[in-house]
Amino acid sequence: MSIDSHARAQEAQRLARQRRQRALRAAARQPAPQATPEAASAAAGSPTQRRGHAAETRAALHLGARGVPTLARNLRCRAGEIDLVARDGPVLVFVEVRQRRDRRYGGAAASVNRAKQARLIRAARYFLPALSRAHFAGVQPPCRFDVVSIEDGRIDWIRDAFRM
Repeated sequence: MSIDSHARAQEAQRLARQRRQRALRAAARQPAPQATPEAASAAAGSPTQRRGHAAETRAALHLGARGVPTLARNLRCRAGEIDLVARDGPVLVFVEVRQRRDRRYGGAAASVNRAKQARLIRAARYFLPALSRAHFAGVQPPCRFDVVSIEDGRIDWIRDAFRM
Protein backbone atom coordinates (compact mmCIF):
# COMPACT_ATOMS: atom_id res chain seq x y z
CA MET A 1 0.00 0.00 0.00
CA SER A 2 1.53 3.31 -1.02
CA ILE A 3 1.57 6.42 1.11
CA ASP A 4 -0.99 8.09 -1.17
CA SER A 5 -3.52 5.26 -0.82
CA HIS A 6 -2.96 5.20 2.94
CA ALA A 7 -3.58 8.95 3.15
CA ARG A 8 -6.72 8.60 0.99
CA ALA A 9 -8.03 5.84 3.29
CA GLN A 10 -7.43 7.98 6.37
CA GLU A 11 -9.19 10.92 4.73
CA ALA A 12 -12.16 8.72 3.82
CA GLN A 13 -12.40 7.50 7.41
CA ARG A 14 -12.24 11.08 8.71
CA LEU A 15 -15.03 12.15 6.33
CA ALA A 16 -17.16 9.16 7.34
CA ARG A 17 -16.73 10.12 11.02
CA GLN A 18 -17.80 13.69 10.23
CA ARG A 19 -20.89 12.43 8.37
CA ARG A 20 -21.87 10.23 11.33
CA GLN A 21 -21.43 13.12 13.75
CA ARG A 22 -23.54 15.43 11.55
CA ALA A 23 -26.26 12.78 11.33
CA LEU A 24 -26.29 12.37 15.13
CA ARG A 25 -26.53 16.14 15.64
CA ALA A 26 -29.35 16.36 13.09
CA ALA A 27 -31.23 13.53 14.81
CA ALA A 28 -30.90 15.31 18.15
CA ARG A 29 -32.46 18.46 16.63
CA GLN A 30 -35.53 16.64 15.31
CA PRO A 31 -38.80 17.00 17.23
CA ALA A 32 -39.88 14.32 19.68
CA PRO A 33 -41.15 11.17 17.99
CA GLN A 34 -44.89 10.76 18.12
CA ALA A 35 -46.97 7.66 17.90
CA THR A 36 -48.77 7.43 14.58
CA PRO A 37 -51.77 5.41 13.46
CA GLU A 38 -49.40 3.55 11.14
CA ALA A 39 -47.27 2.50 14.11
CA ALA A 40 -50.38 1.32 15.92
CA SER A 41 -51.54 -0.77 12.97
CA ALA A 42 -48.02 -2.16 12.51
CA ALA A 43 -48.05 -3.33 16.13
CA ALA A 44 -51.26 -5.24 15.44
CA GLY A 45 -49.57 -8.15 13.68
CA SER A 46 -49.51 -11.45 15.54
CA PRO A 47 -51.96 -12.37 18.32
CA THR A 48 -49.21 -11.71 20.88
CA GLN A 49 -48.55 -8.27 19.40
CA ARG A 50 -52.27 -7.47 19.43
CA ARG A 51 -52.51 -8.45 23.11
CA GLY A 52 -49.49 -6.29 23.87
CA HIS A 53 -50.95 -3.33 22.02
CA ALA A 54 -54.25 -3.76 23.87
CA ALA A 55 -52.39 -3.87 27.20
CA GLU A 56 -50.54 -0.65 26.33
CA THR A 57 -53.80 1.03 25.36
CA ARG A 58 -55.39 -0.10 28.61
CA ALA A 59 -52.39 1.18 30.60
CA ALA A 60 -52.50 4.55 28.79
CA LEU A 61 -56.20 4.92 29.60
CA HIS A 62 -55.56 3.92 33.22
CA LEU A 63 -52.83 6.54 33.59
CA GLY A 64 -54.85 9.18 31.74
CA ALA A 65 -57.78 8.68 34.09
CA ARG A 66 -55.39 9.42 36.96
CA GLY A 67 -54.15 12.69 35.46
CA VAL A 68 -51.03 11.35 33.76
CA PRO A 69 -51.48 12.00 30.02
CA THR A 70 -49.56 9.98 27.47
CA LEU A 71 -47.13 11.96 25.32
CA ALA A 72 -45.85 9.15 23.08
CA ARG A 73 -46.13 5.39 22.55
CA ASN A 74 -43.85 2.67 21.28
CA LEU A 75 -40.66 4.70 20.85
CA ARG A 76 -38.06 2.42 19.31
CA CYS A 77 -34.32 2.81 18.89
CA ARG A 78 -31.31 0.50 18.82
CA ALA A 79 -31.11 0.57 22.61
CA GLY A 80 -34.67 -0.71 23.08
CA GLU A 81 -38.29 0.36 23.19
CA ILE A 82 -40.27 2.60 25.49
CA ASP A 83 -43.90 1.47 25.69
CA LEU A 84 -45.36 4.74 26.96
CA VAL A 85 -44.02 8.19 27.74
CA ALA A 86 -46.25 10.27 30.00
CA ARG A 87 -46.18 13.51 31.94
CA ASP A 88 -46.95 13.61 35.65
CA GLY A 89 -46.86 17.34 36.34
CA PRO A 90 -43.23 18.45 35.99
CA VAL A 91 -41.96 14.85 35.73
CA LEU A 92 -41.34 12.92 32.51
CA VAL A 93 -42.43 9.32 33.06
CA PHE A 94 -41.14 6.37 31.05
CA VAL A 95 -43.60 3.50 31.43
CA GLU A 96 -42.99 -0.20 30.81
CA VAL A 97 -46.20 -2.19 30.36
CA ARG A 98 -46.07 -5.90 31.22
CA GLN A 99 -48.92 -8.35 30.92
CA ARG A 100 -49.08 -11.92 32.18
CA ARG A 101 -51.94 -14.39 32.35
CA ASP A 102 -50.94 -15.58 35.80
CA ARG A 103 -48.27 -15.17 38.48
CA ARG A 104 -46.30 -18.22 37.40
CA TYR A 105 -42.57 -17.40 37.08
CA GLY A 106 -42.92 -14.31 39.28
CA GLY A 107 -45.62 -12.35 37.48
CA ALA A 108 -45.61 -9.32 35.24
CA ALA A 109 -43.77 -6.81 37.42
CA ALA A 110 -41.03 -9.30 38.26
CA SER A 111 -40.30 -9.73 34.55
CA VAL A 112 -38.75 -6.25 34.47
CA ASN A 113 -35.33 -7.56 35.49
CA ARG A 114 -32.00 -5.72 35.60
CA ALA A 115 -31.26 -6.35 31.93
CA LYS A 116 -34.66 -4.95 30.90
CA GLN A 117 -34.15 -1.96 33.19
CA ALA A 118 -30.77 -1.27 31.58
CA ARG A 119 -32.33 -1.35 28.08
CA LEU A 120 -35.11 1.02 29.19
CA ILE A 121 -32.59 3.43 30.69
CA ARG A 122 -30.50 3.44 27.49
CA ALA A 123 -33.58 4.05 25.35
CA ALA A 124 -34.78 6.81 27.70
CA ARG A 125 -31.41 8.55 27.48
CA TYR A 126 -31.66 8.40 23.70
CA PHE A 127 -35.14 9.99 23.56
CA LEU A 128 -34.75 12.43 26.47
CA PRO A 129 -33.31 15.40 24.49
CA ALA A 130 -36.08 15.35 21.88
CA LEU A 131 -38.82 14.84 24.48
CA SER A 132 -37.41 17.68 26.58
CA ARG A 133 -37.49 20.04 23.60
CA ALA A 134 -40.98 19.04 22.55
CA HIS A 135 -42.72 18.97 25.94
CA PHE A 136 -40.57 20.88 28.46
CA ALA A 137 -39.33 23.91 26.48
CA GLY A 138 -35.87 22.38 26.09
CA VAL A 139 -35.26 22.02 29.83
CA GLN A 140 -34.43 18.49 30.93
CA PRO A 141 -37.15 17.49 33.40
CA PRO A 142 -36.84 15.09 36.30
CA CYS A 143 -37.52 11.57 35.04
CA ARG A 144 -39.15 8.52 36.54
CA PHE A 145 -39.50 4.90 35.46
CA ASP A 146 -42.87 3.30 36.17
CA VAL A 147 -44.14 -0.20 35.52
CA VAL A 148 -47.77 -0.98 34.76
CA SER A 149 -48.41 -4.68 35.25
CA ILE A 150 -51.57 -6.39 34.14
CA GLU A 151 -52.30 -9.82 35.63
CA ASP A 152 -55.59 -11.68 35.69
CA GLY A 153 -57.27 -8.54 34.30
CA ARG A 154 -56.06 -6.41 37.24
CA ILE A 155 -53.88 -3.32 36.67
CA ASP A 156 -51.11 -2.47 39.11
CA TRP A 157 -49.25 0.82 38.62
CA ILE A 158 -45.82 0.83 40.28
CA ARG A 159 -44.52 4.38 40.43
CA ASP A 160 -40.78 4.93 40.52
CA ALA A 161 -40.20 1.20 40.00
CA PHE A 162 -36.46 1.66 39.45
CA ARG A 163 -33.92 4.44 39.00
CA MET A 164 -31.03 5.26 36.70
